[in-house]
Amino acid sequence: MKISCCWMYAIGNYGYPPSMDNMFRAIGEMADLGFEYIELEGLGYENLQQVIDHTPRLKQRCDDFGLRVSNFAVLLPDIISMDSRTQEKAFDMFSRGVETAAYMGSPYVWIDSYSPPLTVLEGRLLSNELAFGNELRVEVPVGFSWDRFWDNYVLAVKRCTDIVKSHGMVLLVEPRVGEVTSNSEALLRLAEAVNDDHFGVILDTAHQHAQKELLPLSVHKLGKLLKYVHVADNDGRDNRHFGIGDGNIDWDSLFKSLKQIGFDGFYAIDLEKLPDLGTRFVENKTILQEYAKKYDL
Repeated sequence: MKISCCWMYAIGNYGYPPSMDNMFRAIGEMADLGFEYIELEGLGYENLQQVIDHTPRLKQRCDDFGLRVSNFAVLLPDIISMDSRTQEKAFDMFSRGVETAAYMGSPYVWIDSYSPPLTVLEGRLLSNELAFGNELRVEVPVGFSWDRFWDNYVLAVKRCTDIVKSHGMVLLVEPRVGEVTSNSEALLRLAEAVNDDHFGVILDTAHQHAQKELLPLSVHKLGKLLKYVHVADNDGRDNRHFGIGDGNIDWDSLFKSLKQIGFDGFYAIDLEKLPDLGTRFVENKTILQEYAKKYDL
């Protein structure tokens, strides 16, 4: 089993997004926690530009600690904008972010499933602010066309896939509660539309359990599209990201399904801001290793 430390460790300790100084600090701390693989992330124009500007130093920092990047997030919600100028600006930055991911040696670039252009009446869209335990009420604006929006979304994801593929990597989409492709069925529809071997998906156990998915079945639905797992427990109510055993996910059935489909990708621990977060990451790493022995993962 290949276990990675999600960038949520840095976010939980140092904010969303963390400053560059804290990014360097978090990388060292993740190594001290005993991880060999870590995630990195560029969020929005300002933070992604800082990451791009510091790429050689980030690579050296990882090398100094013997760390390898398992997944690199280039998160720019504007890539699905219906405004062409806004979208082109985002794709220019996205392309530069993908170059950074390739330089860092990541096999994957991931994007979120992003929020459609809705009017928020209560709560917060995840594309705008990372929120756990979020109760969301929205209204569809006058003039919105799902068909036009979906066609634009598919073309945007296809374009992302082409850019990532040109650097020899695979694009992954992470489903999140309340976003465009938030569940397995939506991901399957998107994959059929993109139709590219360099496109894959992340199984986010907490987000998908919060949406009442039967995770063991979701694994079989996604099959070969499933390249990466974000590991966190959940209570089946909202998008909370707890440690394994602190929610009600049936982990034994989940790992049995992953074994059945021959999944051999990364398991990335993805906890929200919890007390004594470093200790919780280490505890969950140990739990995953125990499951790996139990099911020969």
